Amino acid sequence: MPLPRIPASFGGPGIALATVSIIIPAYNEAPGIGQLLAYLRQATADEPDLEIIVTDGGSTDDTRALARRAGATVVRSPHKGRAAQLNYGARQARGDIFYFLHADSYPPPGFLTDLRQARRQGYGSGCYRLAFDHGHWFLRFSAWCTRLPLLLVRFGDQSLFVQRELFARVGGFREDLLVMEDQEIVRRLRACGPFLVLPRAVTTSARKYLANGVFRLQAAFTLIAGLYWLGVSQPRLVRLYRRLIRQDKL
Repeated sequence: MPLPRIPASFGGPGIALATVSIIIPAYNEAPGIGQLLAYLRQATADEPDLEIIVTDGGSTDDTRALARRAGATVVRSPHKGRAAQLNYGARQARGDIFYFLHADSYPPPGFLTDLRQARRQGYGSGCYRLAFDHGHWFLRFSAWCTRLPLLLVRFGDQSLFVQRELFARVGGFREDLLVMEDQEIVRRLRACGPFLVLPRAVTTSARKYLANGVFRLQAAFTLIAGLYWLGVSQPRLVRLYRRLIRQDKL
């Protein structure tokens, strides 16, 4: 059944200042979670009450302790998996705008202004373009492609903002998807109303590319994405992912 389209606008120039909840799924992110949270606090220093929720998927390292020490609200998801963790974090969140951010991705300075401006302009959801923290030419090319208005280049590393009411309307992330949950929800969001690719970039870690080899990992991602769109089952995709990709977080 087609999803109902959202109203043309979520507000206008006179809308009250929207509150934002940053929701970060984490699993064994101790090496970097403290640095990310310190950056977010510094970038939003004029909003001391900003809500930052780290949804942990059962980490076996110090992720939860480090996140609490850095001032985040830490919740333990009943189920491991990015979709399940993001949905659980959203259920705890109070903000008008949900901002889903990976634990190794850094939004640009002033990102809260971008999200609120998008709301005032009537966008129900959107993301940033992508940049990597490594200068390999192919990574630069891949990042450039994220400015294109194509579903095939929408990935969770770009972060995702969704108005609270729209997130509820589409039913959140599909928890039966352990891979490709990011493109799947963007497809539903775009079917409900305007989706904005913001003209600045989130900077994400190239660690997985460096550990696996840039071209090898891109080939693996392309294969998995292609099989997903051909209708291959999630269990088969997960087995393939675990066989091909090091630093497995599934």
